[in-house]
Amino acid sequence: MGQSPKIEDITVNVCKKKQLTNMRASGSDEALRLIPPKQMSLEQCLEFLADDELLEVTPHNLRLRKRILNHELRMKALKGHKK
Repeated sequence: MGQSPKIEDITVNVCKKKQLTNMRASGSDEALRLIPPKQMSLEQCLEFLADDELLEVTPHNLRLRKRILNHELRMKALKGHKK
């Protein structure tokens, strides 16, 4: 599970591929440090959930996901909810 320092959610599309022609400087990846995901219990996951999220429970995993998966529909629902 991850957290973003920004208030808004990060839009992730697992179907989009990264461009293979993306060139980087040879030393630019040294500063990148990935933090391993937290292992959380069912109770911790339930406490961590935001109002617009659901918890999917499978035999091997606990997964957090948005209640509305489509980003555009989620933004429309957010705008309608603020009024």
